[in-house]
Amino acid sequence: MRTRASHSGFTLIEILVVLVIVGLLASLAVFNMGSSSQQRELENNVRELYLLMQTASEQAILDNLELGLLLEEDGYRFVAFQDDSGQWKPSGERLFKKRMLPEWLTLTEFVESDAPRLATAEDILRPNVVFFSSGETTPFEIEFTIGRNSDLMHVIASDGVSELEWRRPGSGDEQ
Repeated sequence: MRTRASHSGFTLIEILVVLVIVGLLASLAVFNMGSSSQQRELENNVRELYLLMQTASEQAILDNLELGLLLEEDGYRFVAFQDDSGQWKPSGERLFKKRMLPEWLTLTEFVESDAPRLATAEDILRPNVVFFSSGETTPFEIEFTIGRNSDLMHVIASDGVSELEWRRPGSGDEQ
């Protein structure tokens, strides 16, 4: 009687099934990485503005001057109040240069309308948020989202007296 020799290995079908599964997993990973890059960029933009606003607040106290944040359609910049002319001028510091925001980032600001602003009616560079030399700020709330997706909303806010607050998505601090 002859004994059958056992062959070990994989069949062509088994190899093809594994290749299809690996391909699906790879495409899923690439798809997920693409959408999270906007989330990372959103968080980086919010972090940069948050840190710049903290720096501007501290700089206003140290230099005994008023600094302002001017939110524009495509970005933002910081301006300084000139006591001699009584007008806002672009800040000369490189740190506070104009910065652009990505076109997909939606920025919505809520600024208290009756708060003091140190500007005349014809002042072109009238800032949305003022950092006073006393340490106070204009009460505000700025929301950042990817398009109209409010699930990933970041918020920078201040009541005018306390420190700046950065609320991240899912942090539970939302009011």
